[in-house]
Amino acid sequence: MKIVIGCDHAAYELKEEVKQKLLNEGHEILDVGTDSAESVDYPIYGHAVGRAVADGEAERGIAICGSGIGISIACNKVPGIRAALCTSVEMAEMCRRHNNANVICMGARMISKELAFDMIDTWMTTEFEGGKHERRINMLDDITI
Repeated sequence: MKIVIGCDHAAYELKEEVKQKLLNEGHEILDVGTDSAESVDYPIYGHAVGRAVADGEAERGIAICGSGIGISIACNKVPGIRAALCTSVEMAEMCRRHNNANVICMGARMISKELAFDMIDTWMTTEFEGGKHERRINMLDDITI
């Protein structure tokens, strides 16, 4: 699977570890930055992750910042993106099962590397249930400003 990954400075180290894990598993990675722990603005990288998924450059995205909050907001500004901020394996499962989340967001300062790996594994392997959840996803897509 082709996955886009992006982060701010607070999450650079975790992004690199996640990227290596996914490469070792045979996934293709599109890294949209950042490329160091030097201070940057998370909206740039959240938007880049969202755009890559929305434009079909990647099937799914992973976005990480210090808390996960800001970068998830940035991702969700892109039409067609359903970015879910997850802090547990259960949330990672449910965001796929019920919300068909195409981007998972997390906070590098909030979770361990092991939890991040477990959440990503679950998110990658959980299928969308469809049914009544499809109707709700369509309702989300229909919301306009």
